[in-house]
Amino acid sequence: MTDLIAMGPEELARQAREFAAESHAANTRRAYEADWRDFCGWCRERGVASCPAGEETVVLYLTDLARSRKVSTLTRRMAALGQAHRAAGHEAPGEMAGVRRLMRGIRRTKGTAPEAKRPVLIGDLKAMVKDLPETAAGLRDRALLLVGFAGAFRRSELVGLDVEDVEENGEGLVVRVRRGKTDQEGEGRKVGIPRGREEKSCPVRAVAAWIRAAGIESGPLFRPVSRHGLIAKTRLSGEAVALIVKRHARELGKDERLFAGHSLRAGLATSAAMAGKPERAIMNQTGHRSAATVRRYIRDGELFRENAAEGLGL
Repeated sequence: MTDLIAMGPEELARQAREFAAESHAANTRRAYEADWRDFCGWCRERGVASCPAGEETVVLYLTDLARSRKVSTLTRRMAALGQAHRAAGHEAPGEMAGVRRLMRGIRRTKGTAPEAKRPVLIGDLKAMVKDLPETAAGLRDRALLLVGFAGAFRRSELVGLDVEDVEENGEGLVVRVRRGKTDQEGEGRKVGIPRGREEKSCPVRAVAAWIRAAGIESGPLFRPVSRHGLIAKTRLSGEAVALIVKRHARELGKDERLFAGHSLRAGLATSAAMAGKPERAIMNQTGHRSAATVRRYIRDGELFRENAAEGLGL
């Protein structure tokens, strides 16, 4: 412990990253590392210690950030600072009384409602895939959009799929997700994707057509396609999923800024709620472990299904 306390800020940051390497998802680790670097840089510019950071230092840092950043960003910064400080044997800044008071004030002033991306609802999805060309890019996008929606996959889960993870049977597709955001131990889970009634919007047919056209026998299921139709051997990135969703939303005349990769996952949950699917069934598909999280989608889906103002003669 004495050795840790004697370390400088940069060495502490490295040690903290090592301690947390196996306890957080890769995206979370990268975000925490970036947050810690930002704080250390801010402290260096002002000639103050970053670890252990004084209460006044953290209060001023958060006040500076609050002028241009969202509450969610500040909350994540505090988590990153807390991780680094606890790893070095110090009190987490978020536990300091002055910091807690400041964060309460910031939340009241700025609000904490998340700016969620729009869900791709079933009607939007069918319109997106209806006229896709039978090119390599068109076949890939159809399969990706339909599987992403029907499986309610996070974009990391979607691009993490290999051909070996997808098995077709009489009822549809059985998709094995080897590791998800809430499954860091890698237990995995299986997701059933039923056959669609319409040819253009059937995820089972779409996946089969993409695999056949691409000649993929093993390895990544979803891959980059060049503008000349050449299919890469590498894995499609999560950022590419978001761009694909945005592009097809734009082609429908929608504001692409309101959509992202998560729009497919949110779209399944919301569409299922609109169709009256039970909470348990939605959670089985999405893999949510928290009922409170999935209920946000259910509330959105039920806004007009069970509406007190409906049928009052307006």
